Amino acid sequence: MVGTTVKIVLAGEGGQGVQAAAEIIAEAANEEGRQALYIPNFGVEQRGGVSVAFVQVGDEPIGSPKFRTGDFVVALSGRAVQRTRQYAGPATTFVYDSSIQNAEKELPGGAGRVLAVPAMETAKKELHPRVFNIIILGAVVALTGVISLERARAAVEKKLGYRFEKQPELRELNFKALERGAAMVS
Repeated sequence: MVGTTVKIVLAGEGGQGVQAAAEIIAEAANEEGRQALYIPNFGVEQRGGVSVAFVQVGDEPIGSPKFRTGDFVVALSGRAVQRTRQYAGPATTFVYDSSIQNAEKELPGGAGRVLAVPAMETAKKELHPRVFNIIILGAVVALTGVISLERARAAVEKKLGYRFEKQPELRELNFKALERGAAMVS
């Protein structure tokens, strides 16, 4: 979607890594020379509350950090589905984790496309629950096209490199998660 500003809403429970994923997207877009804006939104409780991140990426200056309707809305928990459905419109792709109990009852009726991805199930069965947000990041990168997968990989390395130095196996685990998430929506 190069040439236009893409608006993304990511939401989940505090501690699910929503803010880290949003920050990686914005930083990677900046590294590619694109305009990017990331605004976190969470309550004082952070862990345990719903955490929402607003990201905009484009080729022109971004005028306002706020927007009413996202091009892509990603919800990683039941409460996040409830909290973000207001940002869905007829042109929105609404993505949610397929492990969310009774999510179908809460999904926005007006979204242009609704897509369930098995990110948590994949993290638990194939990789590790801690890379759940990186699987989601891969899916968002592939769906939106705002950055390349290679740039996302470099941004993950930059953000988590200090952990990779201590535990080198985490590098490959995170990169597999990124690729697995992209493959879920391709």
